[in-house]
Amino acid sequence: MILKTFFKESKELLRDGRVRAAFAIVIILLGIAVWISARQYQNTNEQYLVAEAAEREVWDNQGEKNPHSASHYGTYAFKPKYPLSLMDQGVDKYMGASIFLESHKRNEAQFSAAADQTGLARFGDLTPDFILLFIIPLLIILLGYNSFTKEREMGTLTLLKSQGVRPWKWAVGKWLSLFFPIFMVTAILFLIAGILLSNLQDFGVFKWGSLLAMFIVYVGYYIIFINIILFISAKVEKSGIALVLSLSVWILACLAAPKAASNLAETKHPFPTRQEFAANISKDKQEGLNGHNPWSKESKLLEQKVLAEHGVDSIHQLPFNFDGYRMQKGEEHEAEIYFKHYNYLKEQYAQQSDVYKGLAVISPYLPTRFLSMAIAQTDYGTHWDFSDAAEEYRIATQKFLNDDFAQNSTYGDWSYQADSDFWKKLPQFEYEPPQLGSIIRSNASSIWILGVWIVLSFSIFLLTTKTI
Repeated sequence: MILKTFFKESKELLRDGRVRAAFAIVIILLGIAVWISARQYQNTNEQYLVAEAAEREVWDNQGEKNPHSASHYGTYAFKPKYPLSLMDQGVDKYMGASIFLESHKRNEAQFSAAADQTGLARFGDLTPDFILLFIIPLLIILLGYNSFTKEREMGTLTLLKSQGVRPWKWAVGKWLSLFFPIFMVTAILFLIAGILLSNLQDFGVFKWGSLLAMFIVYVGYYIIFINIILFISAKVEKSGIALVLSLSVWILACLAAPKAASNLAETKHPFPTRQEFAANISKDKQEGLNGHNPWSKESKLLEQKVLAEHGVDSIHQLPFNFDGYRMQKGEEHEAEIYFKHYNYLKEQYAQQSDVYKGLAVISPYLPTRFLSMAIAQTDYGTHWDFSDAAEEYRIATQKFLNDDFAQNSTYGDWSYQADSDFWKKLPQFEYEPPQLGSIIRSNASSIWILGVWIVLSFSIFLLTTKTI
């Protein structure tokens, strides 16, 4: 009975011109979205490699220069764009692509793609994640809203009951006929994306395991929608009412719930404004050690401590340049200040994420979105991880420069210049994003919530079939 129902429903879907047109539109949109994303990904790869090589060449060819002058001259850390960003761009276009690394200051990522877009961007981008998250659930509604109501309206439900058909087998057959085409469209999309990514010459390492994990997440998302839509169709008498209710569920789950969750998270755990953030950092800096001010109270205390440690009476007697030593200590103090304030931002982000994840029980869209961005390495967590890695590199760079100044010059000698080959000794910035295992562990709650949605929705749907 299950297979007979499956073949019967599949034939009806194939015969329906509206269904064929809808599938054609979705497939065309998916093809265009993947093509656009692939081109964008290739262009970003090329720009990244060119910019990274050019910036490193500029750094290596500074010539003879004072190391502290080079620290103010600075360099850039470029954020890689990872292969699965082709499938889900996440927050990448809003977060900036590079961070300027200089002494005494931790900068934020700049040059975001969103800053270069026109006003037309407010209407949204045609990307694979937009199709996967919003359009395919609409396709599920179109295919399944009248699965059971049409049987009532055509009078075939009474005939089926009179023949002793088991409702659950009949319902499972309908479920399979709706699931199969959605599964095939999704599988084809991910397969094409995998083939494209595996053949692109990129700096990121593409892994089929990560693509498979994302595919499983979206299949689970569609299973939930199929269960909900068929549940509505089984409980409602008229197809028109079923369609309205199904579209209402889509609006609530995909549009209203995410916006409500975002507003609630921001209200409960707000970020400080940019002006407040800068003012708090500036206040802490003024109260601590300034590496450029040898006459401040903190500098004098540091001087006394160092003289006592080395058993000398004057900083001229120290075996290193105290100016460079003081500047390094100032950098370390300022780094602690930035760590304190940026750690507060991370704590606020973590608390907001907890609110989001707590509200994921009201909509399957939320856990799906979190998992998709995390696996694609385009979420806030990956951006914070990159930002922290860039800051660690900045601190290490300042130490590399200040130590050379301190060890190879005498106190008061600001005319010292490092030779032209010195800059090449600084290791190049490299960043490795979190691996799939780490991503899954950190998003375990979203996986559990998505799993509960699948089991609960399927159970309710099957229980409903007993009352048809």
